Amino acid sequence: MTARPRAGGVTQVSLPSWIYLPAALGALFVIVPLVAILVSIDWANFIPLITSESARAALVLSLKTAAASTVVCVLVGVPMAVVLARSTFRGTSILRSVVLLPLVLPPVVGGIALLYTFGRHGLLGQHLDALGVRIAFSTTAVVLAQSFVSLPFLVVSLEGALRSAGQQYENIAAMLGAPPTTVLRTVTLPLVLPGLMSGAVLAFARSLGEFGATLTFAGSLQGVTRTLPLEIYLQRETDPDAAVALSLLLIVVAAIIVVASASRRLAPL
Repeated sequence: MTARPRAGGVTQVSLPSWIYLPAALGALFVIVPLVAILVSIDWANFIPLITSESARAALVLSLKTAAASTVVCVLVGVPMAVVLARSTFRGTSILRSVVLLPLVLPPVVGGIALLYTFGRHGLLGQHLDALGVRIAFSTTAVVLAQSFVSLPFLVVSLEGALRSAGQQYENIAAMLGAPPTTVLRTVTLPLVLPGLMSGAVLAFARSLGEFGATLTFAGSLQGVTRTLPLEIYLQRETDPDAAVALSLLLIVVAAIIVVASASRRLAPL
């Protein structure tokens, strides 16, 4: 790399020329498949394909369950991220490894794990079933499956934000006599709010696209557990045009959410 002066006396480091080739190949690797979807769509019937009863039910269910799972991730993920970033007990590295495990596990394995936990004969499910509570193959199962695979995204994002922010302002607040809960509520969380928003958006987007764990643990019941990814999979076998159209719909919805969130974070205060 070489350095070159810029206006105002700031020096910018130039990138090696060769690096643009693999960067362009990486971009094309993502862009070309998306373009392939665009050119494969039956545009004349696009609206009827994405507004069928089953498609609308799947989209609405996906949005509702993704929102619910994001709330679950925030409620349990924020405390987990704070503990991982601020606590000094010896088990943090083990806890972090466990939390990150769903990132590397195949989603279907997560679905099986949830099934053997909350299923009728599962570790907890057998006791819940005795109380008349059945979770597997229900909308609640969809939310749990989505939360299981999405939680690490929020925890990783927020833990990184907490470590980057440091503890200077928290220490000052503590020195001024603020109790720990007040420090967390008035200093820590507002300080890392962009990281929390980013993690929540990632969790929502991951929940929206979840397939394997949902199918294994919740099944595919229209209006109950059949989310948009499951609807796309089923339509692929019977109506490929509908599958492609719904794939584009899912891409657009996810892109709108991510772009809107990024614009809000980058907007001047």
